[in-house]
Amino acid sequence: MKAASFAFVAISSIAPSVLGGTYSRSENIVGQGFYNSFNFEAIGDPTNGRVQYVDRATAMSRNLTFASGNTFIMRADSTSVTGASGRPSVRIRTNNAYTTHVAVFDVAHMPQGCGTWPAIWETDEANWPRGGEVDILEGVNDQGSNQVTLHTTSGCSMPASRTQTGTSLQLDCNWAINGNTGCGVRVNTASSYGPSFNANGGGWFAIERTNTFINVWFWPRNAGNVPADVRSGGTAVNTGSWGTPTANFPNTSCNFPSFFDANNIIINLTFCGDWAGAVYGSSGCPSTCNNFVDNNPSAFTNAYFQFNSINIYK
Repeated sequence: MKAASFAFVAISSIAPSVLGGTYSRSENIVGQGFYNSFNFEAIGDPTNGRVQYVDRATAMSRNLTFASGNTFIMRADSTSVTGASGRPSVRIRTNNAYTTHVAVFDVAHMPQGCGTWPAIWETDEANWPRGGEVDILEGVNDQGSNQVTLHTTSGCSMPASRTQTGTSLQLDCNWAINGNTGCGVRVNTASSYGPSFNANGGGWFAIERTNTFINVWFWPRNAGNVPADVRSGGTAVNTGSWGTPTANFPNTSCNFPSFFDANNIIINLTFCGDWAGAVYGSSGCPSTCNNFVDNNPSAFTNAYFQFNSINIYK
């Protein structure tokens, strides 16, 4: 009996950081709905990328965004040689901001290619880094699998051992440590990123954020364990039935309400810059990053996001 009681106590001690609940859908973003739910940010790239983010009118006139039926596409220019101004691309941010919520991203294709740095993330741009940041999908140069990361101010860290299927990387979330590396989790599924993701027909990324934990899941398109409420994109989800998260960030040493404001969802594609450019030389890609991005437009034919939907639940 004592052994059984001890096991129960141990499991109970971690349950609040893993177990979820039931949420009702507040937004169903599909096709043309992306234009209503997102703002196009024609801004300078905060990560110093070789990119020129364009406004909505420019994106539509140059066919960098396209919406039809259940499809929304956003992509980089793949027809023009560019220069120091950067390759035209798209960065969008939700009009709404979120605290406790679930977001499910049904992604059919993500940008791929040398020099690319695509991301799906949540942050408060006006108050960064004090408002926190969660990188749901992020990677560079077609290298490896997806990486899920938190970035905060000083005082938030993660335990080395926690209930997740991914592999913990740096544990200190402080943006000022190690060049804004953040506290990351590597997704141990090759098809979670880049060409492997696209060849498999994409998949689903999901985030659940509460005051006591942040969980992120990834399910490949052909996985047998995709929850029915995720696959259907229905009016409600029960995250408690989703199984072990890919990345689990508990409040063990991080008081989330102190480090995270209401965050917008941002989706963007940049090139080179602070990460993709910094590791380009070891990526197996040709030339230098800026030179390659400037002079090889046809290399970016597959540098696009294709979304089936984004569903937000509260």
